[in-house]
Amino acid sequence: MTEPLLRLEGVVKDYGDEVVTRVLHGVDLVIARGEFVALEGRSGSGKSTLLNILGLLDRATAGEIWLEGRRVSDLDEAALTELRARSLGFIFQFHHLISALSAVENVMMPLVARAGRVRRGMRERGLAALNDVGLGDRADENTRRLSGGQQQRVAIARALVGDPPLILADEPTGNLDSTTADEVFALLRRASRDKGVAVLMVTHDRELARRCDRTVTLLDGRIAGATGPTREATSPLAG
Repeated sequence: MTEPLLRLEGVVKDYGDEVVTRVLHGVDLVIARGEFVALEGRSGSGKSTLLNILGLLDRATAGEIWLEGRRVSDLDEAALTELRARSLGFIFQFHHLISALSAVENVMMPLVARAGRVRRGMRERGLAALNDVGLGDRADENTRRLSGGQQQRVAIARALVGDPPLILADEPTGNLDSTTADEVFALLRRASRDKGVAVLMVTHDRELARRCDRTVTLLDGRIAGATGPTREATSPLAG
């Protein structure tokens, strides 16, 4: 049986010392390589907390996480940073581009951060990533001169440039009109299909969620349900 790309078992997250607030209550989740999964849930359901843990930006209070076969709880901060840089790409609702840089310079940033400096070939990889999202002709344009949809395309290119196996996308279409949202979603879908990239996309858009391979619903910090052909990969926990 193929090892899943990402596996969570009984993940719990608490905040506070004297007064403890439990945000995640034993979350189980499996994501296969190349799978496109929608994560939905009301505000306060724990989506952002779960995404921070999956993105190795925060540690779980209890439970286990495996990413590419590595047990995350065994890793120190340096190893977590290295794994995050190699294995994860991030896309946000607000693109978080550096406005003083050109499109291609923004796309190159994960490569520069991983290497510690600019190296030969990085610009070419950035240009190739921009071509993949249809913005090769705007590579040297300052990102402030791009439309919202174009800026989000740059953000997708930035997430993909390092060839990570998993993209975490937090409401990537939430700030776009419906036509542009469809275009951005199609780019992510194509990356999943053509490059074998797994995508976990937080969304409130039910129509986009239905177009994913699977939809996982988070309710009050628990997996409340899942739809799609691999729904056995998640299981609601009682209590």
